[in-house]
Amino acid sequence: MSSLIELKNIKKVYRRGDVATSVLHGIDLNVAASELVAIIGTSGSGKSTLMNIIGLLDTPSEGEYILNGKLMSEITVNELSPVRNQMIGFIFQQFYLLPHFTILENVALPLIYRDMKEEEVKELSHVSLQRVGLNHLAQRYPRELSGGQQQRVAIARALVGKPKLILADEPTGALDSKIGQDIMNLFIQLNEMDRNTIIIITHDSKIATQCQRIVKIQDGLIIP
Repeated sequence: MSSLIELKNIKKVYRRGDVATSVLHGIDLNVAASELVAIIGTSGSGKSTLMNIIGLLDTPSEGEYILNGKLMSEITVNELSPVRNQMIGFIFQQFYLLPHFTILENVALPLIYRDMKEEEVKELSHVSLQRVGLNHLAQRYPRELSGGQQQRVAIARALVGKPKLILADEPTGALDSKIGQDIMNLFIQLNEMDRNTIIIITHDSKIATQCQRIVKIQDGLIIP
């Protein structure tokens, strides 16, 4: 199976004045298309920095990042946002839904930056809500939904642009264990039925063990 993500000797150093803080010390990681992977580590291990680099929200200090066969260091600043918009769907612990937008309007947000007709945007947004079982709530507002439902809306928003990669950062962290398991079941379903490539960043071993592969990160390094 071909690699969607290839990370080669990724290092990250943050500098503030004369002080340099090394966070990642040489990460090598391949993720195949249609794989469901957990990246697990404690707070401060470097997993969030690694996610930001994979999500094109940050750049490595050293090393190569190849996404879908293309070296990311070769894309221009102007190309960066469109690549991120089209290739990657983001899901976070906090749902980041706009309170004055309907559920349908929240899901449609990633499509606003594409040259698409309004009817097509609406149709794709309804389809995405249907995939997470919430199309019947399309005209509701976030405040009218439970936490689990809001996270499903966030997942629908991540899926709407048909990205090749879904990045989920602690997606069950703000939910109780039962609702969190419901969300994890949805990720498994999306991976098995629709072949979505999903990377889940978590500190929860119960979530991680349900993925096809666990990548452990400690002190900026992947460990066995």
